[in-house]
Amino acid sequence: MTTAQETPYAHEHSPRLNWAEHAPEVYKAMVRLDIAARRGIDPKLLELVKIRASQLNHCAYCLDMHTKDALAAGESVERIIQLGAWEESRHFYTEKELAAIELTEAVTVITDGFVPDEVYARAAEQFEEAELAQLIAAITVINAWNRFGVSTRMVPGHYKAGQFK
Repeated sequence: MTTAQETPYAHEHSPRLNWAEHAPEVYKAMVRLDIAARRGIDPKLLELVKIRASQLNHCAYCLDMHTKDALAAGESVERIIQLGAWEESRHFYTEKELAAIELTEAVTVITDGFVPDEVYARAAEQFEEAELAQLIAAITVINAWNRFGVSTRMVPGHYKAGQFK
């Protein structure tokens, strides 16, 4: 009996820098900001937003973390998978979620220098002003985390759901 030989995975890279260790006050401030920004936002919606921003920013560490946290919060594998193609998979999401995902993209990819009025208006229709302010804060915070992650090449795959909560 012959067995198929497994192909080994590629070598895991090392992080460039443990920025939290070398800038502990910034890290602590980011944690406090993250806690403040998530207040009042549905945990599953928050994780969808964090996953989508992390996809756009190519932050593998944050994708690993927020996918695991989304699953732990009860999100479905199917909706997480479809998030990368949400425009063609709109029927997987509520109108409120779609508005949040679209706003996440507009805030994350600001190549035109602003969030389009129609995108903001759709979000404003779905969220009360205080909730919208929190959502914008949460989107801004995950974008900051993503920049720390990609610039220092944080290594995905080792995070356990809820590890930093």
